Amino acid sequence: SGLLDEPPSGFLDTVLSGRKVLIVDDDVRNVFALTSVLEGYGMEVLYAEDGHAGIELLHRNPDVALVLMDVMMPGLDGYATTAAIREMPQFAELPIIVITAKVMKGDREKSLASGASDYVPKPVDVDHLLDVMRNWLQPTVVR
Repeated sequence: SGLLDEPPSGFLDTVLSGRKVLIVDDDVRNVFALTSVLEGYGMEVLYAEDGHAGIELLHRNPDVALVLMDVMMPGLDGYATTAAIREMPQFAELPIIVITAKVMKGDREKSLASGASDYVPKPVDVDHLLDVMRNWLQPTVVR
């Protein structure tokens, strides 16, 4: 069982399937790996290689259900992008999961302070990421 476990064929993930996710990350290999997994779970994946493009894509796709945000990007980094998205009233409740390679003391706090909903370290453990995503996309959760 490798990093990218495919769901069984015909498997329907009722929480993830049919939802739209935006990945904001300048590392194409990372995006490609995540995209293939998420599409396997029936998700529609949008991709932006920097914060500005991510914000623009969100405006064009208000039905995005969740954002996976890489921290280390040129230009607008993940924290700044997250903070900018949080300033738009229509995205106040949008789950934004920050993915960061530098897991140092204070990083989780910094992620959450910027407006991130949650935080997943790199290298990404896909099963953990999927659990975190399901947690934020559960329709039953009342916030």
